[in-house]
Amino acid sequence: MSNIKNNNAWHGIPREEIDWYPTVVAERCVGCGLCATSCGRGVYAFDYEANRPVVAAPLMCMVGCTTCATICTQDAIEFPSTGYIRQVIRKNKLLTQSKNMLRANREKYDIAARQPVGA
Repeated sequence: MSNIKNNNAWHGIPREEIDWYPTVVAERCVGCGLCATSCGRGVYAFDYEANRPVVAAPLMCMVGCTTCATICTQDAIEFPSTGYIRQVIRKNKLLTQSKNMLRANREKYDIAARQPVGA
């Protein structure tokens, strides 16, 4: 894992306190790079000599996102269990916090106020 720090927090929880990031299973990885080229948050770099993605910025991984693992045709990317992240949500009372955010920011989230895409 990298020593890169990210000052972002997830729902008020310092990101470095949440162990959510991908692990590349080297034995299954074929070096296609789909994970690295698909991640919009810059979590991966690519080791061209080893022909393998490297998790270079783990704290940039969006908590709960598993897109790279979903698209990996070799199942070479693993994440912590959904039970882990649900425990973080319960422990930090994030359901209540989320409901309060929705109420306080109706203009941001209300479907009735949203313009159709392409309008």
